[in-house]
Amino acid sequence: MSTSEKPYHHGDLRAALLDAADALLDEGGDGAVSLREAARRAGVSATAAYRHFADKEALLAAVALRGFEAFGAAMQEAVAAGDASPYVARGRAYLRFALARPGRFRLMFGPLLARAGDHPALLAASKAAFGALQANAADRDSAIRSWGMVHGLAHLMLDRAIPGAEEPEALINRLIR
Repeated sequence: MSTSEKPYHHGDLRAALLDAADALLDEGGDGAVSLREAARRAGVSATAAYRHFADKEALLAAVALRGFEAFGAAMQEAVAAGDASPYVARGRAYLRFALARPGRFRLMFGPLLARAGDHPALLAASKAAFGALQANAADRDSAIRSWGMVHGLAHLMLDRAIPGAEEPEALINRLIR
């Protein structure tokens, strides 16, 4: 039997492509991600990747969606731990998430977010994340102000732009209280 007659089977190719794209993000940001490279790492042809994703943006949107789901779970777990007020727990979880997965974080809140309307599931997930951030805030403006603070701090920490910054966890605990 020739290899062309073997039935195609990979298991969960979609998940494998997402895992590969996530790894590429960690290695070099969204510019390092391509369907061709994700397919190569998943051990399939580039053509096989197009069965699951129309283009690179569709792949990135799916990775960002996965990121927002993990982000929401991280905030929920932080609140459930009860070590701090829900507001403080969410802020700390936000920063820890950003530092743990910088490529994914930058993708989630990068230019793709402005096109989230083209990806309904991504739009819903990003709105849910903001809803979680808004919980326990006095009003929407307070939530945006707090979001801006933790988001800006996340980028400053990721870019190592804070002069004399101590160990990240110590800085998080000192500033988010």
